[in-house]
Amino acid sequence: MIVVSDTSPINYLILTCYIDLLKTLYHRVIIPRSVFTELNSEAAPAKVQTFIKDLPGWIEVRQAKVLPPLPLDPGEREAIGLAEEFRADLLLLDESKARDIARGRGLAVTGTLGIFERAAEQGFVDLPEAIDRLKKTNFRLAVTLFEEALKRNPTKKG
Repeated sequence: MIVVSDTSPINYLILTCYIDLLKTLYHRVIIPRSVFTELNSEAAPAKVQTFIKDLPGWIEVRQAKVLPPLPLDPGEREAIGLAEEFRADLLLLDESKARDIARGRGLAVTGTLGIFERAAEQGFVDLPEAIDRLKKTNFRLAVTLFEEALKRNPTKKG
């Protein structure tokens, strides 16, 4: 399975201490060079910077050969470009505009909450706990979307 990620899912999975879910669920994740740069910037949380400085082998940093001319930030544009280039099975994006554009280009998309839902379905995490950790960060999502995720997956780990 080929999975490409934008900045936000990596950032929030690190901050919630669930980054290893990506390895568990997908085995390997490709991040664009611009995403690596963003996660390694001084503006990134210290916990994220520490993780990025010693990337695990299952995260691969690649530069897109073509950046589609899209009205998005560089990481989102390059993530879409890499997903198209590698014919990715899944693209990890949180920003709604980027998700809509990616879907319009025929790409399968999920975000941080979707990762938590899939992991909970497979018994790897307790969804209410994961959502609680996510709410303690600066992640922004309508409360109703959190509630809908919990209704879709009422099971707990264990």
